[in-house]
Amino acid sequence: MDRRSFLKTIGTVGAVGLLDPMDVLVRQAMAAGNHFALHSFIETHPEAVFIKRTHVSLKTDAEAKKREGFELAREIFTLRESPGIPQIAMKPNLTCTSGKGDTESGMGIITDRDFVEGVIEGMKDVGLSADKVTMREGNWMGDAYCPSERTATGYERVAERTGAHLTDFPSGREIQQLKSSTLEEGSEVTWADCPDGVVFKRIGYVAPINAPDAWNLNISKFKAHGMGLTLCCKNWQGTNIHPYIHYCSAVPRQVSDGLPSQDLNPNYREDIEAIYNRHLEAGVPRWDRPGSMDTWSSGRGMETWVQKTLDNHSASSHGLSIIEGIYGRNGNFMKGPGPGGTAEDFMSNVLIFGRDPFRVDIVGHWLGGHEPGNFGLFHAAMDRGLSNVLNPMEIPVYRWENGAPTRTPLADFERTPLLTYYMQRDYAGQDESYWHLVDEPFDYGPFTSVEASDETKPGAYVLGQNFPNPFNASTVIEYRMPRNGTVSLEVYNSTGQRVDVLVDGWRTRGAHMASWNAQKRASGTYFYRFRTDGFEETRKMVLVR
Repeated sequence: MDRRSFLKTIGTVGAVGLLDPMDVLVRQAMAAGNHFALHSFIETHPEAVFIKRTHVSLKTDAEAKKREGFELAREIFTLRESPGIPQIAMKPNLTCTSGKGDTESGMGIITDRDFVEGVIEGMKDVGLSADKVTMREGNWMGDAYCPSERTATGYERVAERTGAHLTDFPSGREIQQLKSSTLEEGSEVTWADCPDGVVFKRIGYVAPINAPDAWNLNISKFKAHGMGLTLCCKNWQGTNIHPYIHYCSAVPRQVSDGLPSQDLNPNYREDIEAIYNRHLEAGVPRWDRPGSMDTWSSGRGMETWVQKTLDNHSASSHGLSIIEGIYGRNGNFMKGPGPGGTAEDFMSNVLIFGRDPFRVDIVGHWLGGHEPGNFGLFHAAMDRGLSNVLNPMEIPVYRWENGAPTRTPLADFERTPLLTYYMQRDYAGQDESYWHLVDEPFDYGPFTSVEASDETKPGAYVLGQNFPNPFNASTVIEYRMPRNGTVSLEVYNSTGQRVDVLVDGWRTRGAHMASWNAQKRASGTYFYRFRTDGFEETRKMVLVR
């Protein structure tokens, strides 16, 4: 297209009168973008999961891990006009069981503190005040876990260096001596009702988790556990106060520790048994492992854990869920299939994130070498309407690189097998190894996902308005495609000269995003043109210095 034809085209999108963007209204719009917020593409695509490769050679390289956290936060958070995020209620995996998090062997059992420190510094660099960041963990139980837990994990020093607030909630033993009804809303505990809960009818959370003005940030660890991989869905149980937090033990433990009767479904045993029998008949894998619901490693016991977990998620809001996998650990805490029966760590160098913790965990299990369809948690989540997908290949996956997502087949990503002892098949004549992968083939045919929105499978080509607009230095452009095809996305100045090519190649069906870094361009009005398979559209954008 020559310049004359292009100028004729942009006339239809209002080029006239916009050649001087340096007016008062534009200046005011730029100044108003001071609210901390999530990246617009991540925010508007809760159905998507994003995978970023990190570049850390040694798990002990603190500066490299901080850099990865800092860069991620700088890329996925931004400033924009309201509404924004008022405060971050962060839940890393801080449980330090059978080891100290400040030692090399103990590091793999918690979310890496250097990475989290980098995330906090990155959020501060974007524009969030440190006093708006809290880190919370309900699992600190004195000598039942690490002695001097907060010091042992190193997170106390992270809080001191960053200015973020680390919980000073009483230890587990002290909490158990409190009457739940005396804990005040908003001070130590946030209360949430579970009207449709199978086990719980109300849950107490370590404030400000789930507070009305808090934005929940879940940062789990890429590691194996008795529930498979203990990723975002399981990490979230650590937001509870005692005795609600005893997910891995029988419900009677919670009752004996003081769970108020009004917070418990009085018919939970009958209800769990009915759900378990339905799932067993439906063929949920490994659900035939014998045992009672008080033995968590049995089918009935795992069903009990699953329903507690789903009650928890049904009562919670989720801002963003992240799996920190700079290094991954197989085994269970300090024990595993390594030399002398120890756990093993691998430099997996992966970060997995998205708004839906179930989708994030499904992709996380697949990247950990497991077949997600073999885990009852994901079946039960679909059964209760908390998730609408089971097959990891049906989840829109994006490679996150240099601050931008690119739609990428999940099979293109490298997997790091992490061994677990989940529901070992050591019964009915089976002899599965104690440490194993749950990787047997699963037929996803009967479990077709219900699409989260029309955006995942658009029925027509859509070219979105760039965001932010007006912008300073960089902006992003979203486009959606109803079918695969060759795409061209070009940027022109107000005189019709092409100044940049953002996309030129084959793209798959679905939502995509392109970014334009205009740091070397002059202020003014620009136009971006999208072309593919006979479809063409042009929009305008304003760069203001």
